[in-house]
Amino acid sequence: MSNASPKQRIRALFLEDEGYHGCAETALVALQEQFGLPNADDSSPALVLNGGIAYSGSTCGALTAAALAVGRLAAARIPDHREAKSAARYLIQEVMADFDERFGAVDCRSLTGYDMMTDHDAFMADGAWKTACTTQIEFVVEGLAGLADEDNWRAALLRKAVPR
Repeated sequence: MSNASPKQRIRALFLEDEGYHGCAETALVALQEQFGLPNADDSSPALVLNGGIAYSGSTCGALTAAALAVGRLAAARIPDHREAKSAARYLIQEVMADFDERFGAVDCRSLTGYDMMTDHDAFMADGAWKTACTTQIEFVVEGLAGLADEDNWRAALLRKAVPR
């Protein structure tokens, strides 16, 4: 587990690693570390989520990776599989709504203005990912990092009265 703040860790993974970690991989690793999950540095489940799932422009990779991390946390904390799914869904629906309100969309194509399948090189050259995407990853990770604390976890779930 990293001792860095979520923002420091995101920037180290996303900006300082010469493109090794994409948006989804960064969000997944940062959240898994915050949650203290086993194999937190394993970004492999998020390899194809960058660019809105395989560059398709769908849901932002930071959000889809957050769904993976929150799902792992829910499964670790809630023994009943159906209850864990319900809790994870609620928490991700909540962060997606907040994200949409803040950034005006949840899909990569709308957020970036690029078709990653055909314009990825232009997107990278533009450099907006260094600011816009970093800000979006930080928003998602910082918004969910508090769930690592059991009291925050319970409070978040009590807002919807889903299983704890």
